[in-house]
Amino acid sequence: MSNQSPSGDAPCCPPLSRGPLTSDRATDLARMFKALGDPVRLRMLSLIASHEGGESCVCDISPAFDLSQPTVSHHLKVLREAGLLDCERRGTWVYYRVIPAALEQLSAVLATESGVLPASACTPTAALSEALS
Repeated sequence: MSNQSPSGDAPCCPPLSRGPLTSDRATDLARMFKALGDPVRLRMLSLIASHEGGESCVCDISPAFDLSQPTVSHHLKVLREAGLLDCERRGTWVYYRVIPAALEQLSAVLATESGVLPASACTPTAALSEALS
């Protein structure tokens, strides 16, 4: 899976509403969405992305979770293998950073043509009421 920035004016990932995904593209995106489907991993990604400088040492990540060090490492490995994080070893510590192109891909594929969801789509109750009418 490539997380390189798109070149030219064509979006890297056309919205779902524009056409069906290829099998390979669906597999790549599913891997990323599956990794983010775990609340701990979603929080880890958020913690790293929002950390000063856009990267975080594992020593900054671990205390934020009531998890063992091997469990934290496992979650970070899943995020790396999904193409959402990159890491760099500096001495005895490993620093993690979010791969912006991966987040752009997820965002682009979920975008609507206008780029703005209707207000009713923002609330589950309104969307359900609309679907039932």
